[in-house]
Amino acid sequence: MRRRTGPVAQERSEAANGRTGAAAQESPGARKRRTSTAARESLGVRQGSRRASAFLARRSLATHRRAWAAVIVATGAAAALVGAFAFVVGSLLVAAPPVQRYAGADAVVAADQKVSYTAKPWGSEPQTATAYLPERARLDSSVLAAVAGADGVAKAVADDSVPVSTGDGRPAVGRSWPSAALTRYELAEGRAPEDATEVVLDGALAAGGPTPGERVVLRADGAARTYTVSGIARTGHGGDAPPAVFFTEPRLTALAGHPGRIDAIGVVAEPGVSREALRDAIGAVLPERSGVPGSDRGVRVLTGAERGEAEQVDALGGRGDQLALLGSIGGTVLMVALLVIASTLSQAIRQRSGELALLRAVGASPRQLRSAIGREAGRVSAAAALLGGIGAVPLGLAMRSLLTTGPLPLPVPWWLPPAAALTGGLLVALLARPVAMLAARSVTRLRPTAALGAATADEPSEPGRFRTVAGVVLAFAGISSAGVAATQSGQAAGAAASGAAMSLVIAVALLGPRISRIALGVLGRPLRKAGGVSGFLAERAASAHTRRLATAFTPIVLVVAFVCVQLASGPTMERAAGQQASAALRADLVATGGGAGLPAGAARAVREAPGVTAATGVLRSAVVLADRQAGEPVLTRLPVLGVEARGLSGTLDPGVTAGDLDRLTGRDTVAVGADRAKSLDVGPGDRVALRLGDGTRVEPRVVAVYEHELGLGEFLFPREALAGHVSAARDQAVLIRTEAGPGADPAAAVRQALAPYGGGVTVRAATGDDVAIAPPVSDEDNAMIVIGVGVIGGFALLAVVSTLALITIGRRGEFRLLRMVGTGRRQLRRMLVLETGLVTFAGLVIGTAVAAVPLTAFAVSVAGTAPYLPPVHYAVIAGAVALAAAAGTLVPAASAGGRFALGRRAG
Repeated sequence: MRRRTGPVAQERSEAANGRTGAAAQESPGARKRRTSTAARESLGVRQGSRRASAFLARRSLATHRRAWAAVIVATGAAAALVGAFAFVVGSLLVAAPPVQRYAGADAVVAADQKVSYTAKPWGSEPQTATAYLPERARLDSSVLAAVAGADGVAKAVADDSVPVSTGDGRPAVGRSWPSAALTRYELAEGRAPEDATEVVLDGALAAGGPTPGERVVLRADGAARTYTVSGIARTGHGGDAPPAVFFTEPRLTALAGHPGRIDAIGVVAEPGVSREALRDAIGAVLPERSGVPGSDRGVRVLTGAERGEAEQVDALGGRGDQLALLGSIGGTVLMVALLVIASTLSQAIRQRSGELALLRAVGASPRQLRSAIGREAGRVSAAAALLGGIGAVPLGLAMRSLLTTGPLPLPVPWWLPPAAALTGGLLVALLARPVAMLAARSVTRLRPTAALGAATADEPSEPGRFRTVAGVVLAFAGISSAGVAATQSGQAAGAAASGAAMSLVIAVALLGPRISRIALGVLGRPLRKAGGVSGFLAERAASAHTRRLATAFTPIVLVVAFVCVQLASGPTMERAAGQQASAALRADLVATGGGAGLPAGAARAVREAPGVTAATGVLRSAVVLADRQAGEPVLTRLPVLGVEARGLSGTLDPGVTAGDLDRLTGRDTVAVGADRAKSLDVGPGDRVALRLGDGTRVEPRVVAVYEHELGLGEFLFPREALAGHVSAARDQAVLIRTEAGPGADPAAAVRQALAPYGGGVTVRAATGDDVAIAPPVSDEDNAMIVIGVGVIGGFALLAVVSTLALITIGRRGEFRLLRMVGTGRRQLRRMLVLETGLVTFAGLVIGTAVAAVPLTAFAVSVAGTAPYLPPVHYAVIAGAVALAAAAGTLVPAASAGGRFALGRRAG
């Protein structure tokens, strides 16, 4: 179709052709001068725009210093928390077991403590999972001769150990006298032991006690025996080696109970042999495998700081568990920090939307406004990064002190504090500017004419479409992924549940305005009736600013959901496990032997006591199960019990659903929990592939399936099947069933039967904790609870205070207007109290609902019960939230700007 042209179009075309012709006739010099002039003009415009942006940023920082102060506190705390977690994780990554026992050895030869499992996921390359073994993997004794013959080796010593208890119950480590050289022990008094009846005590055990020639009572492999002290040894090593008792080498081998195998080999090098040369020479003569039948463990040569790995065999495994838990909690921390930074910055910018719209209406360009906001956020983030970086170091040291209660000390290398501070500071520095500019995007992109109307318009009552869709998707993802918590156990399950809860918290933050409208619909009428004029004002203010209400209760939801998940997951599991263990227990007495445990003969001695109808020794260990999760190879360490079938029915009832526990004998049988049997698709007569605690591959035959697996563990073994594959074959307890006759005292009879086993043996009433597979809460577990709940919960409460303070500071104009129209001071105060109560109650209800979703899925699937949180704990949470909400609302309202609003009538 032919386009019509009018006079105006023709004139424009002629003008354009004229300009084109003039440009063609322009000389190169004139064109260069014209281009240079245009560039100078553009540069001047940009410099003027930057000066205007800098001016706006300076004036805004001065005008809104109270609001920015609240933002600095919240974002600085986020930076400190992230930096502290980086501090602890970095310290754990470089941590290594200390060298104490092998301080005098130049190298240590030991079996590899790691096990691996390779599988090919669907549509991917084969992947390998690794895990540390919970029990010591041993070497064949033939390896000793090979190591002794290596070049550069002056001495190679077999080092075994056994738990020993003194006559007064003090635990110690039994070793051979030749191995004393590996710790640089030297005789301070007396001589070396010469026969099986003599021992050498170290200085710690001999302090204030026996001297050479005197007698000492010790319990090792059986009943307590009397030994002659032949000498006292002391070490010049500065480390804290455990108290030791030294026997002759043949006596120690007999006490160890694993002939033909040794724990490790300590090597002393010839003078002048370097560490690397010694390692290469020993490695050249070592066999590929440890030589122990049924084991495929490799052999390692440890030098330097690695020697500590041969002392604390499970220290690195515990470190891996701690790193996994800290990583899970750290992911939650990062999401909490992002949510707090985004929430506080967005609220600070949103409260100035009218001011920004007015600046846009009077001619400020979008670039100038964005630049001004970016400059403000940059300066604020710099202050927050500095404060957070400074606070990250002491907070990280405090968290580290909680985790150093175990055998693995956490070092603090020189680079760690600045790296942790930089990590937390960079988070704030990188996020603050783009988040602030994104929050102001809706205002800065308006045309001046539209901005003039937006300067006086109310905030939108509904969130945008993208925000709504994102919130719905996250809510669905959080609900659908809550069942993942059912695949975990203990604190790991709590961490998984908190991750699901975090998705729901973010969904609440995105859908906050809609949720706040629902909350107002439910609570608005009771608020008006109970509060009178103040209730009416509170309800109308909340209805007019649903986004502000949503921003207020979002951090409360975060606190309640996170803390409830962390605090309820552990008690839920412990309560269900305790109930199952108590239901399975049939014994009425239990005997324990302190840190050294009880040898197998203790159960036999108890069975012969008058009034005892059954007695069963309980040996604790762990197995490694290779499995797949979503196609990925996974190695899981599972605690197990070793029991004696003789008298088991009288002391323990696991709730057998198939098979017969009387057949749980020998070294080739196992009983499996019902849920694990279902997942492995095994039953009586089938075989299940496992690795014992020292890595030995076994495929025992299933003889029974039982239902009390949450309390007793997922596998029950015969004691003799585990005894040869644990670091020390000592029973942690002996379960005793008695039948008291007239005038009989079975407990006294049991104590008399155990009297030959020396001090430290106790007899008391049996409880479910004596057989529960979950050990008592350790110091490391308590540390994780404190870190997860105390540190992060405290930070979230600080975020509640900062967010509510920021909102209150932004309402000073509203308070003044209410005073001008006649609202009394008491009415205004009561309005704030009612609003605080509304926010607190809504946050508590929504946060509890958010926590209940993953907790219920976890508790029902794993424990078969409802979630359990001690009422006192929830009362503390509610009280802390209420105090934080009051501090964030009422205190800023009574500050400088609020005093005018609340103190007198404005005229």
